[in-house]
Amino acid sequence: MPDTTQWSYVSGTSDVPLIGETIGDCFDRVAATFPANEALVARQQGLRYTYAQLKAEVDRCARGLLALGVAQGERVGIWSPNRAEWLITQLATSKLGAILVNINPAYRLHELEYALRQSGVSTLVIAPQFRSSDYTAMIYELAPWLRDGPGEVGDRPLPLRSVVRLGDAPTPGMHSWAELLAGAERVPPAALAERQALQQFDDPINIQYTSGTTGYPKGATLSHHNILNNGFFVARLMRFTDQDRLVIPVPLYHCFGMVMGNLGCLTHGATMIYPSEGFDPLAVLQAVQEERATALFGVPTMFIAELEHPEFARFDLSSLRTGVMAGSPCPVEVMKKVQSLMHMSEVEICYGMTETSPVSFQTRADAPLDKRVSTVGQVHPHVEVKIVDPASGRLLPRGEPGELCTRGYSVMLGYWENDEATRAAIDRAGWMHTGDLATMDAEGYVNIVGRIKDMIIRGGENVYPREIEEFLYTHPKVSDVQVIGVPDPKYGEEIMAWVRLKPGEHCSEEELRAFCRDRIAHFKIPRYIKFVDSYPMTVTGKIQKFLMRRQSIEELQLESAAAIKTA
Repeated sequence: MPDTTQWSYVSGTSDVPLIGETIGDCFDRVAATFPANEALVARQQGLRYTYAQLKAEVDRCARGLLALGVAQGERVGIWSPNRAEWLITQLATSKLGAILVNINPAYRLHELEYALRQSGVSTLVIAPQFRSSDYTAMIYELAPWLRDGPGEVGDRPLPLRSVVRLGDAPTPGMHSWAELLAGAERVPPAALAERQALQQFDDPINIQYTSGTTGYPKGATLSHHNILNNGFFVARLMRFTDQDRLVIPVPLYHCFGMVMGNLGCLTHGATMIYPSEGFDPLAVLQAVQEERATALFGVPTMFIAELEHPEFARFDLSSLRTGVMAGSPCPVEVMKKVQSLMHMSEVEICYGMTETSPVSFQTRADAPLDKRVSTVGQVHPHVEVKIVDPASGRLLPRGEPGELCTRGYSVMLGYWENDEATRAAIDRAGWMHTGDLATMDAEGYVNIVGRIKDMIIRGGENVYPREIEEFLYTHPKVSDVQVIGVPDPKYGEEIMAWVRLKPGEHCSEEELRAFCRDRIAHFKIPRYIKFVDSYPMTVTGKIQKFLMRRQSIEELQLESAAAIKTA
């Protein structure tokens, strides 16, 4: 046989088959297997459900939605922070074959209107408010006809027919959550069973809008098969059982929360724990201690906030065993602290994207320590990955950086009502082009070295921001660092580092540059250094480097350099 190990291609073998069920059927099976197991703890609401209790509540919600006239294939939007009703709605829509549209809790009116219109949401579930956003007032501004009560859609600018507002309080033109559940009395259980039996596991079940750095967000459309299996295998690789208890501080509207968290637990009969509506490091630490959690999820910035919390040392986190750090590149030094100080000896890194449901790489608990802290692991079961030359599309030898491409059950059905964007992302052979630059070693371990659009080309040298970030993390005063390229008339681009120092530390630009000299190549030393307290980021914790670049160009007065045209 020819030796194929020299090429950057791997396929994930497994003796565990893919799950050939819908989410609703899988949930019913697990609830029947572990009826007394605690399924959900929503600490901020004081709510606890066993699997049997959660199933009863999900079925009530599903019958209530049937009473509202929700048809198969209709889009049901949810605009809410982390609450028990989020999970209940997620599972209820899966039983009905309605497509759940996840709406970012941070959206403002323009973004909300676009998502509702583009996906064609007919029924919308909203929280009354979240932080500084008054969701109720925003919906009235967008859909003033709601105040007149339910009626025909007619010529309205949005297809919105019904709005369900969480809570018991009556709201003109909207249904309360209590009214939705009460509506279940008008629909017999047999009607729900009949609808549930119509579902197929390849049906679309979820639309998630990806953060757009340019243009409008695109709605990644995912099936039962996509997300149920991905959640299952993430948890399986973490060695989950029905005794595990997972704290989920990441937002549910994102794959990290609703797939890796909710469905990962659900497929194993484990417990989901929501510590707060939005991320609060103190609430996370309290939840871990008081719920005796065995696992914790988070993006790197969340783990940094927990480790640096003034009260961190007083919490007993010894119940923790595992967890996942994902969502953005994971600093090696942070991983080491999570392992040692938070007792998460089996913490794993996951890599993926919304369009791949999301995970395609994951570290394993029994992998060598250096691989567990410095790579995104090995390919997921039943998934193929290759690394190609971004320009030619040709497969690259191992060790060479190129674009990471993914193929398999996890690749989305496409972007909702956007065939052009779908064709640009998924090629004729079924490969999803991620836009991420990666390298693969001889054992199939992968490192993410940046985004194709983030790569810095300085005087003809390709510079990968991740490499410089990892080096600067080793400075004893540095808490977090992000590296970007900014325009330069001589070199094309120059390197800039945004640095966040540890509490109480002071550092100068020259001190950091001196730290770099003779330890990294001269062309990798940042020309510009900016000390910051925070970074512009999405609600999921993804750093928005395009905003950093835009702000830096203005502050450094580099507009003329940015205007220089290149071939």
